[in-house]
Amino acid sequence: MGSIYKRGKTWWIQYYRNGKPYQESSKSAKKTVARKKLEIREGEIARGKLPGIQFDKVSFDELAADFLTDYELNQRKSLERAQISVGHLKDFFEGMKVVDITSARVKAYIKIRLADGAANGTINRELAALKRMLYLGAKDTPPRVDRVPYIPMLEENNTRKGFFEHEEYLAILKALPADLRGPVTFGYVTGWRRGEILGLTWKHVDLKEGTVRLETGETKNSEARTVYLDEELSKLLKIQNLRRHDDCEYVFHRDGQRIKDLRGAWEKACKDSGLTGRLFHDLRRTAVRNMVRAGIPEGVAMKISGHKTRTVFERYNIVSPDDLKRAALKHEAYRQEKDATTAKTATIEESANKTGNVVNLERRN
Repeated sequence: MGSIYKRGKTWWIQYYRNGKPYQESSKSAKKTVARKKLEIREGEIARGKLPGIQFDKVSFDELAADFLTDYELNQRKSLERAQISVGHLKDFFEGMKVVDITSARVKAYIKIRLADGAANGTINRELAALKRMLYLGAKDTPPRVDRVPYIPMLEENNTRKGFFEHEEYLAILKALPADLRGPVTFGYVTGWRRGEILGLTWKHVDLKEGTVRLETGETKNSEARTVYLDEELSKLLKIQNLRRHDDCEYVFHRDGQRIKDLRGAWEKACKDSGLTGRLFHDLRRTAVRNMVRAGIPEGVAMKISGHKTRTVFERYNIVSPDDLKRAALKHEAYRQEKDATTAKTATIEESANKTGNVVNLERRN
């Protein structure tokens, strides 16, 4: 059985779990408060739960460190993004005990981030990181988190819908330095991610078979992917092979060095071609849309571009103003065809009726 006792003006409680004694301050000078807290702890132990004092000691900082360790151990490709999210969370939650992280505190954090000008999507990524670290703490043995509070998420309506018409793509291509035209062409045709393209090495390429293959774990969704080279890509990679450097393993390079970042040159090319604000990722959306327009089955297009879920794939299947115009013209042509068919049928029926009337009149005569 537990007991209560006094230290100075503060009442303390003592209880046992599996023979191990626990002492805990009630943080109150009132004996009734101490008795109530003792009842709570004894109830937790009776239900087989760890006493709450175990959770009171755990801090946000411990969970954040374990969260990043989990990313590193599992070699998650979004580790850098996770580190950025944890950095923002630390500005508010650092040093805070996990039991003090409540829904109200989370909402206060959201207000501060919104006031800082952070986008809803950015804040949601940070909240997802917070939820994940609390979940990992709850799954530990023994658990270090006794409950994961409700964490509200913000509505997102910032899905980009940029894409290139073919003449726009050619304009960008012309404005780019020669060493960047290859990666852009590859992205326009396949819809691969920038990192996947810039990370291509010759071990991924089989010119004889006409394929490029990423192995399991080398893609964002960790699934292997093979693309068969069409005439344009085959010609491109053969040219890259002729420009190959003995000491460089990368397919696309700059004077024998891996191209790590192309943002500066990309932004300048967009500006010079009158397409300011376009993203390399717009090539990915464009490739998906072009494949669908070409009649390629969606499942095959997803295999080529590396989309795992159809929800994301549908979001990239963008309808342009020209698509809508063509749809309107097709719809009009369909209605006109129906009108013509109806008019023709009516004429035939009218002619038949006239013929029938003449025959009936002749019979009567």
